[in-house]
Amino acid sequence: MDMPPVRLTSLAHGGGCGCKLDPAVLRTLLADQPVAGPFERLLVGNETADDAAVWALDDGTCLIATTDFFTPMVDDPHDFGRIAATNAISDVYAMGGKPMLALAILGMPVGKIAPETVAEILKGGAATCAEAGIPIAGGHSIDTPEPIYGLAVIGSCDRAHLRRNADARAGDVAILTKPLGVGIYSAAIKREALDASGYTDFVATTTRLNKVGADLARDPEVHAITDITGFGLLGHGLELARGAGLTFVIAGGGIPLLPRAEALAREGFVTGASHRNWASFGGQVALPEGLPDWRRHILTDPQTSGGLLVTCTPPRAEAILAQCRAAGFTQAAVVGRFDDGPAAIRVEA
Repeated sequence: MDMPPVRLTSLAHGGGCGCKLDPAVLRTLLADQPVAGPFERLLVGNETADDAAVWALDDGTCLIATTDFFTPMVDDPHDFGRIAATNAISDVYAMGGKPMLALAILGMPVGKIAPETVAEILKGGAATCAEAGIPIAGGHSIDTPEPIYGLAVIGSCDRAHLRRNADARAGDVAILTKPLGVGIYSAAIKREALDASGYTDFVATTTRLNKVGADLARDPEVHAITDITGFGLLGHGLELARGAGLTFVIAGGGIPLLPRAEALAREGFVTGASHRNWASFGGQVALPEGLPDWRRHILTDPQTSGGLLVTCTPPRAEAILAQCRAAGFTQAAVVGRFDDGPAAIRVEA
């Protein structure tokens, strides 16, 4: 018997990177966990909340390993697969590497979603992997209460090109490659309040592969890279600040946004994850007096398949911006700088 169509988002309590555990809970869970251990070749483990694990091979090549998966933030199954795959592969680019292969991670509520719908999710993920030039070489699937899809991804880079989230330097400028507002758009999608043009913008940004990260990592004046996902610009910026022991100063007026992000935020389209993010790390963020709530929500907005946050020396900033824009990241912009000071964030009006 044919199954009636069902909205994927109606089967999920949250969607995309907005369904991540909030930062405070995650830090508590990991606080008593053992560090990765004294493995000489483990260059990046879980000590700095970096984007992926990195293992050094004998010939100076680094092996990069990561995994990412989540519940739907859109109802189109093919788009869901594309977005989830793009997001998972991004971690490799954020380390300065290039992906090699992927394994699919699939959880579906059997009996609630038609097999044809699940097949479209898988096709969407495969299409993104083909664009990245890698195969989906296997995977694993289970019956779950909510739909889940993502990838485990293996990549590589030369050791000299490895970029961590802990290596920003005092005086560095910070460049963001994609506009913010994905979580706000997701909230509008959930309530069927985003028009066709907005949805097109949403899919375009969330399916744009962060390939430019591998190219930027070859520049010795690029010091740190991370991707902005579920913890928002403030959360992932704070990870950079903690790793480097510096203050991240955000120029609030220079942040690139999706076209309708401000209007939707003013109308109250905010995710629960945005509130959880602020509750988790707001105490380490200094905001300008009188900052309206909608602007704060922009800063904590969870990004699914967001852009890269790149730190570099000031003289290289214009060249890095030009390189990003030439690669298709037309809204890439300088969003702040790193100063000597406590590991915290200060937002300037």
